[in-house]
Amino acid sequence: MEILPIIAGFGGGVLGAYMGALPAFIMTGLFALIGGILQAAGVSADVSLLQIAFASFNGPHTAFAGGVAAAAYAGSKKKLDSGADICAALFGLGSADVILVGGIFGLVGALLLQIIGMIPVFGTITDGPGTCVFIIGVFCRLVFGKSGLTGAFEGEKHNYVSQGGAFTTNLMLGLGVGIAVSAFAAIFYEAGNITALSMWPFICFGFSAVTLVFTQTGFAVPSTHHMTLIGAYASVIGVTAFGTVGGICFGTLFAVIAALVGDFAACTLNTKVDSHIDPPATTIWILACIVHLIGAALGAPLGGIIVG
Repeated sequence: MEILPIIAGFGGGVLGAYMGALPAFIMTGLFALIGGILQAAGVSADVSLLQIAFASFNGPHTAFAGGVAAAAYAGSKKKLDSGADICAALFGLGSADVILVGGIFGLVGALLLQIIGMIPVFGTITDGPGTCVFIIGVFCRLVFGKSGLTGAFEGEKHNYVSQGGAFTTNLMLGLGVGIAVSAFAAIFYEAGNITALSMWPFICFGFSAVTLVFTQTGFAVPSTHHMTLIGAYASVIGVTAFGTVGGICFGTLFAVIAALVGDFAACTLNTKVDSHIDPPATTIWILACIVHLIGAALGAPLGGIIVG
């Protein structure tokens, strides 16, 4: 077990708390997008922007999770209107204890990531940061929240999927995102650009995370990183296993599945609640396991891609 990343995790959690969980995640996306593009272009270094995006400094398991935990704590202490507010920059509360909680959970996230990585099979097929975000979100709901895991509906009907136009719009979004992501994976594969193909999931993730800057500023832009990341994982495996058309279909299918699972997670775990359990992270760790197991069955290394 490495100690320095765990220590650094405290700082990452503080960063996520002071600027807010969603702004910290947008920064993660920026690092991932630029780092993925640079590495796809053949630019490499011992410490890359892509590594920073998923390490203790600004990884989802430290910065975003720390921000989520700090908001949940602040909400429980009536210092924040809602503990589920992941947009709020918590430095503005003027409470050192809130920032401290963010740091503590950032440290926990860094430690948890290493523990997950040691678990046989699961540690190699799941998305480590996404798993950490989910676990910490559940823990904070149980410790700081009063709404329960599935929300405080108090006799109201609890719909576990979106209704009407919201459902069909989400489904169409998954289809469109899946086609776009998978078609470009096919383009990279046909061009023989295996380096770009291997970086494609991280580029897609980064792109979607950066678009959340519009969400932060009040526009109706949804989270799509669970669709793009899972769709890209699946399309990278698909094009190398089934060819161009099969790969596009495979990637698109999993992007649509990700849209549906994300909707279910949002309606089930993140409606009428007083803390945040992240629907995209919930979706990503579950479907990453499934996609990578399928990839392994098709001959890809666990957690990797098929080359050639």
